[in-house]
Amino acid sequence: MAVPDYQKFMLPILQIAGDRKEHGSGEVIDTVAGQFGLSEQDLSEMLPSGTQAKFPNRVVWAVTYLTKAGLLERTGRGKFRMTDRGLKVLNSGPSEIDAKFLKQFPEFLEFQKGTRSSKKEEEIEDEDAQRTPFETLEVAYQNLRQALAQDVLDRVKRCSPKFFERLVVDLLVAIGYGGSRKEAGQAVGRSGDDGNRMAFIFRRSL
Repeated sequence: MAVPDYQKFMLPILQIAGDRKEHGSGEVIDTVAGQFGLSEQDLSEMLPSGTQAKFPNRVVWAVTYLTKAGLLERTGRGKFRMTDRGLKVLNSGPSEIDAKFLKQFPEFLEFQKGTRSSKKEEEIEDEDAQRTPFETLEVAYQNLRQALAQDVLDRVKRCSPKFFERLVVDLLVAIGYGGSRKEAGQAVGRSGDDGNRMAFIFRRSL
């Protein structure tokens, strides 16, 4: 199964904290993973950047949201416990807790002001239901990288063979081949037919 969105973890986390004891993020991550029956493959699913696993990131963000709403309070690094407000909410028997539910608390609304831009409210709510703020930034970053890479590629393809010749030389120097730029230029026949031929081949490969 796919890793659920971070809001699905809010109620289970609040229930875990219902004993009013201090809990750690690592403990909660393991417990919630068991409750949702996540496989090793699910737990190894990465964020777009490939720098962090998606599941623990979403659990931590669920804890953050509950904390910003005043249902949990931090007791140390990576540790938290339930507040009186959190216990009241839990005792009310909610069927689920999500970002929309947390909007009843002014502290949470204040927190959201700092994580939102000028997007339409319905667009923001749709993002809330799918991605954490961190994931939204990750997706935006990857989209920008892809757009930039495509733009550079398009520009390079429009350049002359002579430019490709110089580009090949610069690439060789940048990755550590050919010694200096002058030596690398000589190695690929910078001002001869071999250089033009290499530039043509390189251009065709793009």
